[in-house]
Amino acid sequence: MTIAKFKDLCLDAGDALALAGFWHRVLGGTFTDNGDGSARLDTGDGTLLWVDPVPEPRTGGTWVHLDLRLPEADPAPLVAAGATLLRDPDDEIQWWVLADPEGNEFCAFPPRPDTAQPPGGALAHVYELVVGAADGPAQARWWAGILGGTVRVTDDSAYVENAAGLPWEFLVFDLELPWRRSVKNRMHWDVDLVDGTPAALVAAGATLLREPDDDIHWWVLADPEGNEFCAFGPQ
Repeated sequence: MTIAKFKDLCLDAGDALALAGFWHRVLGGTFTDNGDGSARLDTGDGTLLWVDPVPEPRTGGTWVHLDLRLPEADPAPLVAAGATLLRDPDDEIQWWVLADPEGNEFCAFPPRPDTAQPPGGALAHVYELVVGAADGPAQARWWAGILGGTVRVTDDSAYVENAAGLPWEFLVFDLELPWRRSVKNRMHWDVDLVDGTPAALVAAGATLLREPDDDIHWWVLADPEGNEFCAFGPQ
């Protein structure tokens, strides 16, 4: 039995509407201006992304990022949409490393033989969410205990497959990021609680950071390596 189900992604931004516009150009789907400086992006591949304005600037490396699958082996459309190309494939990697307009890094992979065209004229689709980790296998096992799914471990990463609610192939914990986490993640994910309270999450090892109050109706927690996430009860 799972404790929670994956719900959505949230991305902090200096200019949330502009950054959401970039990701809308890349991932397609429906763009909603929430009227408070934030935006919601509901893509055709199941990705639900909230982009929220924050006063603090982005600092440090990208600890949580998206991996995209391209329909053609060419990142030029992403660059034309506003991305910055940081690294081409080489002897060490088989993908492109790019950054969105606010400097958040992401990776773009060439198509596979079974890759479908992104829906609705999108430039790419998400196929996994990647999180830096000091102990990838332990993180993968912990999140599989929360979301369900199967853990697969390689030399440099640990993967959770078939997690409850996850709209992509994998949740990945990467051991090879060249920096350590030092500030709040710019991107985090939300979960829906199965039993309506975070008690089972805390019992499993999560840290409760904030309870619902006059400003929020959800709980803010951190996983065993300090990655913040939000947990929602029945709405």
